Amino acid sequence: MLVMCRGRRKFLAASLALVFIPALTWLYLSVGSFQVKPLPLSPLEVQSSTPVGGAGERQALELRVRAVEEENRALRRELSRPPRSPSARLPHGRHRGNQSRTHSEEGTGDNEGQKAAAVGNSSDCVQQPVVDKCETIHVAIVCAGYNASRDVVTLVKSVLFHRRNPLHFHFITDSIAQQILSSLFHTWMVPAVRVDFYDADELKSEVSWIPNKHYSGIYGLMKLVLTKTLPSDLQRVIVLDTDITFATDIAELWAVFHKFKGQQVLGLVENQSDWYLGNLWKNHRPWPALGRGFNTGVILLLLDRLRKLRWEQMWRLTAERELMSMLSTSLADQDIFNAVIKQNPFLVHQLPCFWNVQLSDHTRSEKCYKDVSDLKVIHWNSPKKLRVKNKHVEFFRNLYLTFLEYDGNLLRRELFGCPSEADHNSENLQKTLSELDEDDPCYEFRRERFTVHRTHLYFLHYEYEPSSDNTDVTLVAQLSMDRLQMLEAICKHWEGPISLALYLSDAEAQQFLRYAQGSEVLMSRGNVGYHIVYKEGQFYPVNLLRNVAMRQVNTPYMFLSDIDFLPMYGLYEYLRKSVVQLDMANTKKALVVPAFETLRYRLSYPKSKAELLSQLDMGTLFTFRYHVWTKGHAPTNFAKWRTATTPYRVQWEADFEPYVMVRRDSPEYDRRFVGFGWNKVAHIMELDAQEYEFVVLPNAYMIHMPHAPSFDITKFRSNKQYRVCLKTLKEEFQQNMSRRYGFAALKYMTAENNS
Repeated sequence: MLVMCRGRRKFLAASLALVFIPALTWLYLSVGSFQVKPLPLSPLEVQSSTPVGGAGERQALELRVRAVEEENRALRRELSRPPRSPSARLPHGRHRGNQSRTHSEEGTGDNEGQKAAAVGNSSDCVQQPVVDKCETIHVAIVCAGYNASRDVVTLVKSVLFHRRNPLHFHFITDSIAQQILSSLFHTWMVPAVRVDFYDADELKSEVSWIPNKHYSGIYGLMKLVLTKTLPSDLQRVIVLDTDITFATDIAELWAVFHKFKGQQVLGLVENQSDWYLGNLWKNHRPWPALGRGFNTGVILLLLDRLRKLRWEQMWRLTAERELMSMLSTSLADQDIFNAVIKQNPFLVHQLPCFWNVQLSDHTRSEKCYKDVSDLKVIHWNSPKKLRVKNKHVEFFRNLYLTFLEYDGNLLRRELFGCPSEADHNSENLQKTLSELDEDDPCYEFRRERFTVHRTHLYFLHYEYEPSSDNTDVTLVAQLSMDRLQMLEAICKHWEGPISLALYLSDAEAQQFLRYAQGSEVLMSRGNVGYHIVYKEGQFYPVNLLRNVAMRQVNTPYMFLSDIDFLPMYGLYEYLRKSVVQLDMANTKKALVVPAFETLRYRLSYPKSKAELLSQLDMGTLFTFRYHVWTKGHAPTNFAKWRTATTPYRVQWEADFEPYVMVRRDSPEYDRRFVGFGWNKVAHIMELDAQEYEFVVLPNAYMIHMPHAPSFDITKFRSNKQYRVCLKTLKEEFQQNMSRRYGFAALKYMTAENNS
């Protein structure tokens, strides 16, 4: 503290000199008209009776000013030097490395922690160790399941928002989290970010012998085996829980590795509750720990030194010994880390508490800081998460919500001046985009086809195993926020699995999450897969959304629908029976479900075909788009359907766009069609080109429910250029079909010309 105060005095003296010397100089040089006896400029200098404005005295004064400025520069250089060596003596003969004050006494742990707080916290007297701007920072995170995969995205956003360095994320995941996160990062395309995955299932045997009461389950123990899991040439890593939010550049935490001394291999923050003191309730018996113990939500690991210390053997022996009396862990890996540290306190470099402000039950984190602006990492380690009690919880919650709803597309910023690994996907994309003509009136349409949309698969928990009889069918649809109200109704009409692609912003995704979690209907269904495609570009990417939903179908068949249609009750079982009846497994068929519509927002949904025909005759229902787009469904032959009792085949005609059930291996939708128009027509045309038979089901139907017109259909109707571009894309698609399918595909161009 004395060293710091002396530094402040030097700085204050230098500041005063820098302010007053130039002022005095200006005053001297500006008072030539006054008859003032000049000050002696040096002890050796003879005083002169010449006025101050004399040339000789002015020259001497300028020399003196330059000398003072040189002294100031020297003083500034002195102040800018790095702090003295950690081994420098402190008052009472103690060394910095030997201080052991608690957070409740000093608020930051140890004196090293206070110095780490210098930048942006309390003092400008001590410089942070510098991390090279191109040095890669390694971060390890254990993540398993649907909810954890969703939570980790907010952590990653907070890290990306502040970072100035390349990042390498090491995710220890189960198969679910790997599928979700690999897809997310692949489509996120953030520069200077590398992601590797490690199979948590292969590590289970390493820790499954440890009984664990913590809600994280077996995955809560996997930080113990990181030395064995991560690459052998990786020397250091920051390990984070998924419920962490960063409020600063992670490079500041990475720089703390430079402070490790001796055999210190673990950087940890003291636990901010009385858990390990054992006084929270009667008969509370925690694992052994050093004082309050340490929290493992944020860990700095020196992997190379840990391996040399035979860390694997060290923690295993400790765990085996303690489990003889403790029987199980209560806080997963944290209990074992603390038991090891109790026996080997020299392993720990205690981090300042602001690197892991814990909002757990019984937290004492408020004693850690004076001002919330000083905090660097918030740890939501209570099962209550955002509902935790804390006098600053609103500040913490707002910080968390900022990153939760932050547009992740804005985090795709380049790190200039740092060489990065070649990303072939990004390079190919840039090459493709550069070949497009920006002066083309349809440039935006063409560009949309190649836009990579950030995609978060299985945003909510999904649990469904297809039936063993190979007849199972998944309903496929896509929607945006304005169609959200249809979800509950569709779930009531279709009991089978559903795959939905939702086109949302980051903020809308959170609104959807709250809506879904508040719905008993949606929460009672584990067989609905919700896949978020984040908004980007000018158009609604309808066919991309359909393709995303189709790729996540895990049943042999899929019913390609739209979100504003309600399928008839029992359609799921009817389609499964039709699979067997029409030998779908061995033939290429597209089963047509006839489409109807109502203009009434409240409809008594027909329970049978007879009831539907009655409503059709009464004018309550109509054949779909009969008044604006008859060609779209005319080939279904509704007149024949009225009396049909067996499936019947129909021929493809121009502009045919029925809703069909097909095998999972059927072709995807063409991405060049966005917004409104020709998106389904092109798909049906390709099914016909691949020689699919269109078979109309006699006892199946679906009804379109009324809604406000979409933004894209409004643009189509009001914008002539929109319609011109759609026609151009349509002609190009037909030409592509001719090249792919040869002479047989010429009928599509002929049919179009005759229609």
